[in-house]
Amino acid sequence: MRNLTVSILLAFGLVGSAWADSAPTNTAPNDTVTTNAVSAASTVSGDKAATQADTQAAAPVTSVTPAATAGGTEGGAENQSSGFATDLSVWGMFQNADVVVKSVMTGLVIASVITWALFFSKGTELLMARRRLRKEQLALVDTPNLDSAMKIAADFGKNSVSRLLLNEAQSERKLSAESPDKDGTKDRTSFRMERAVAAISRHMGRGNGYLATIGAISPFVGLFGTVWGIMNSFIGIAHSQTTNLAVVAPGIAEALLATALGLVAAIPAVVIYNIFARVITSYRGQVGDMAAQAVLLLGRDLDLAGRKTEQAETR
Repeated sequence: MRNLTVSILLAFGLVGSAWADSAPTNTAPNDTVTTNAVSAASTVSGDKAATQADTQAAAPVTSVTPAATAGGTEGGAENQSSGFATDLSVWGMFQNADVVVKSVMTGLVIASVITWALFFSKGTELLMARRRLRKEQLALVDTPNLDSAMKIAADFGKNSVSRLLLNEAQSERKLSAESPDKDGTKDRTSFRMERAVAAISRHMGRGNGYLATIGAISPFVGLFGTVWGIMNSFIGIAHSQTTNLAVVAPGIAEALLATALGLVAAIPAVVIYNIFARVITSYRGQVGDMAAQAVLLLGRDLDLAGRKTEQAETR
């Protein structure tokens, strides 16, 4: 709201200044009339002629002062406005900005580029990972045992999450083959799955921290550039000793551009961060389901193996 109010005041000030500068001033006719009046006063004799000459000389003299003053004001305004940026396009304001404000703008543009690069790269990675894991879950849904699941998973890709989780379960079964405690084997397998799910979640969450940082600090960085630019504008007012808004309008516009760039960098970063957080949470749930399926297959194999052993001993 403050930025909008300042922008409206700047617009009214610029319009009023432009209208004042466009008003024509005529100083030559006044000088001509004054010269003619003096000549008439010197050539006409008598009291009546002198009175007429005084009247002719006095009337135009009163109009000389405003004309001269207007001319001086115009010259002063031109001198005061010289040296300030007149190109109010985005690129023109960036080029004419202070070094500090220009550095802030550059940093915000780089942050915005990083945000959109993460959006396209990370978004594509998450989309492909979710689709691949869904297909793998559908392929393994009716698998009767762990060995059959391993044969199916052999056809999956190299970076397959399902294949990784099944390998963890298969490794634990081999390492605990001599252990009589089947429940301990299941617990150790569950622990392995928890660690694997946490590692996969951390891997998929890479880059989200950058989005959170950009979304949190970009508005404040842009505000710093705005404060610095407005401070320089007030310093310009003090040096020029004028309250004409057209003199400091370019500097204030450059300062407000820093705030605009800060919002441009922060808003997409916050939105994209929230989207990725929800997608990563959903993906972590899918990975957890796949880990539970691997533990389920291992538990079934252990129970069936123990059942067969009991039947063999009974016989």
